[in-house]
Amino acid sequence: MLRKKYNKKTRKKTYLLGVLFIAGVLTSCTQRQKADGEQGNKESLVLETAAIADRETEDTTITTELIQSESTAHSAKSTQSETEAKTLKEQFGEACIPEQTFEVELSEYKGKIWFVSYAPTEDGQGLHVQIIQNGEILADIPVYVPEKIAEKGFKSLDAVSFYDVNYDNNTDIVLISTYGNTSFATFYYGFAENGNNCEKYFIAQELLSQNISDQVNPLSISEIRTFLSEGTRNGSFTSYQEAYQAVSRLYEAEGTDSIEYGLIYFDEDEIPELIVGVRGYYTSLYTYQNGTIYTLMDRWPYGAMGNAGYEYAPKRNSLRNYNTDFAGAILYTTYMAADIGHSMNTVVEIKTYNFDDSNGNGIPDENEMESIGKYSISYINGEKVGEEAYASYDVGGYEYMEPDMSWEQLKEALEQV
Repeated sequence: MLRKKYNKKTRKKTYLLGVLFIAGVLTSCTQRQKADGEQGNKESLVLETAAIADRETEDTTITTELIQSESTAHSAKSTQSETEAKTLKEQFGEACIPEQTFEVELSEYKGKIWFVSYAPTEDGQGLHVQIIQNGEILADIPVYVPEKIAEKGFKSLDAVSFYDVNYDNNTDIVLISTYGNTSFATFYYGFAENGNNCEKYFIAQELLSQNISDQVNPLSISEIRTFLSEGTRNGSFTSYQEAYQAVSRLYEAEGTDSIEYGLIYFDEDEIPELIVGVRGYYTSLYTYQNGTIYTLMDRWPYGAMGNAGYEYAPKRNSLRNYNTDFAGAILYTTYMAADIGHSMNTVVEIKTYNFDDSNGNGIPDENEMESIGKYSISYINGEKVGEEAYASYDVGGYEYMEPDMSWEQLKEALEQV
């Protein structure tokens, strides 16, 4: 599927650029869900757990909230007993931190998993967490903490929170740990594709972690959420202006250089969509409906590897992309549209051979080079199509989708509406 192709390129490219979103040359499966995890496309419940340890009383409070599409929340508090703590240590080992170990549901996995926290050990193993299901370790994640803080000596893991930080419908992880007298928040973005055999993983967002730790005081889960979205949960925004402000605050906190914003009308309604990206490198697209932010495009790359960029037909719900191989000898024309579930899906991919592929191997061989530019034939799903069929997907009036506002200009534009 086309989105799979884009995701792989995005992650490869962001590694090369040093851009914050380094997640993912690992994925090779189908398209991720786009709706936010707190109010997903299927109106499913999302489990969010925030465990905050009071360092003065050493009591641990676990607050579990089930967030529904109507944004109702139910809370329950419990204090972990010594017996429960002992049981967890027996199950997961002496290094286990019982008060920050939970059986939860994450969007990346089917069914409940154990999120197990481990304190640093004498053999050099640092603070880390494991995701375990049915006795199998699904992920072993070292907790990112800058060396200058880690050398002060581990004191405590103070908080763990699971929620969709970046509005991509995957559960993310936020940890707060203390070394010496310094607390540090670590963010992990979760990635998962729809498919049982696809890899799920979490990538530390180092610059976001550093910036939030420097700017939020006191450092707590609730203060972080207040800083990023004024405490508003996805599904509860009162306007698209408020929602897009939250998205832009997250990008600014990530600290990516050259980031810009824009407002366009992609679909037929009167609510604009938000573009975020770095011109010539990648583009993200967000839409808003009934209090919820949905991600239509998540850092889709362009400007290299034959990708010319993304065009949209204003208010026609049509996205067009041209991509080439072999210096233009093969052209891929892809049309996409957002569906009712707020996912950007491929309508059609048209493959055009601009050379005479006489031996039918799908690539221009040396003896076929002279025919490049003198021959053209197009295929859809392997079937030859004529110009009329090719043109039937073009709704007309396409414009390039590129951001053109600074953060200050975006805020001013949102406030004027």
